[in-house]
Amino acid sequence: MDRADFFDKLDEELRTDAYADVDASPNGLQIGSREGELETVAFAVDAAEATIEAALDAGADALVTHHGIVWGGLDRVTGREYDRIEPLIRNDLPLYVSHLPLDGHPTIGNAAGVADLLDLAAREPFGEVGPETVGLLGEREEPINVGALSELLADELDTGGEGVQTLAFGPETVERVAVLTGSGADWLDEAV
Repeated sequence: MDRADFFDKLDEELRTDAYADVDASPNGLQIGSREGELETVAFAVDAAEATIEAALDAGADALVTHHGIVWGGLDRVTGREYDRIEPLIRNDLPLYVSHLPLDGHPTIGNAAGVADLLDLAAREPFGEVGPETVGLLGEREEPINVGALSELLADELDTGGEGVQTLAFGPETVERVAVLTGSGADWLDEAV
């Protein structure tokens, strides 16, 4: 497939341009060329050195990540930034990033995946960032006990060994759920 066509399809599906003024991460192609062909694409959460090495070892023609390298601009390309950028350029491995657009996508986004796990229906956008949203709000057909909800999340999500935390207040059963897959503190009032 043509690289430019692939990146254009991602931009269109994820509505990359809609988040241009509200996300500190420049979404879309962050590093590399739109020119060329691709057969194998690697997907990861972070554009860390190990991720880039794994993509190169797998023979990927492009790397798509949720967290990229550039956040609000680059002042210098030295140290850790250089160590991540240099192999991308040397190996002609483009880096495509989708941060908030992937958080907020209603069907293939991160919040949508958690909403699927929780079997949430009657979904609507949640978590306003300017004119866009970064999460989902939905309802369970059957309310679930907070302990059972915590166990479900712990069993099904890779939490990096951190476990699932619950706060000791609020209702004992949950029916209506707001899902944000990044830092959600800014939307507590909206959730209430």
